[in-house]
Amino acid sequence: MTYCVAMCLDEGIVCLSDSRTNAGVDHINTFRKMTVFERAGDRVLVLMSAGNLAITQAVVSVLREHAAVQDRDSLWNAPTMFECARLVGDTIRRIYQLDADALKQFGLDFNASFILCGQIADEPPRLFNIYAAGNFIEASADTPYFQIGESKYGKPIVDRIVTRTTSLDEAAKCALISMDSTIRSNLSVGLPLDLLVYRRDELRVARHLSVDWDNPYFDMIHKEWGASLRKVFNALPNPDWTVWPGDTGTLPRIEVVAPSAARGGNGKPT
Repeated sequence: MTYCVAMCLDEGIVCLSDSRTNAGVDHINTFRKMTVFERAGDRVLVLMSAGNLAITQAVVSVLREHAAVQDRDSLWNAPTMFECARLVGDTIRRIYQLDADALKQFGLDFNASFILCGQIADEPPRLFNIYAAGNFIEASADTPYFQIGESKYGKPIVDRIVTRTTSLDEAAKCALISMDSTIRSNLSVGLPLDLLVYRRDELRVARHLSVDWDNPYFDMIHKEWGASLRKVFNALPNPDWTVWPGDTGTLPRIEVVAPSAARGGNGKPT
């Protein structure tokens, strides 16, 4: 499994993905889940994937092949981010037509999801969540971020912090905390991470970093976030039951009568 998060903000875009697959006690592999298509001054596209690795790699490979020859169905030639999302969706459908029946015979689902974000020319930065069926949705001002993969562990911090006006530095910090929470709770997500920061209208990647345990900032987050949570938790008062309503008997309750109470003195039912 994996975890990827992308945020489309007023200042630009922040993307973060892990690289773990096939997690187990003695079987852990590393495959990058982020692919960047960059033509400085024209476009920056970031594609992240989650799901069946063979499926997602096939989709990315086809997109790379078309980009290499710059044919009509290439991400280099798509005039808008919407058309780029449509091309990714069409490619997913092509792979489905090739592999879905064979996967079904082995009891496997066609499981793949993608995040596509970036900016083309004079368009504003845009962010899309693309599903296994090839259809997709776009981020909005109210929901400026998407997550794929093991999203449930890192979602609460993103929900509480990220808005459209969040700065890129704050968004990167939030993404890393979200990833740390996910790694803490799920063995199938792990380092190294790919962190990408893109500033609006620059049409080139500002930062693209690999993050591992030897990264001092991520190591600080890993230690300080847990300690800060415990500190805040301990600072909150315990419940004061004296200010809560008493047992009024209005809540539904099923009581089991002890056998001895339901029988007479001779042990027989009364």
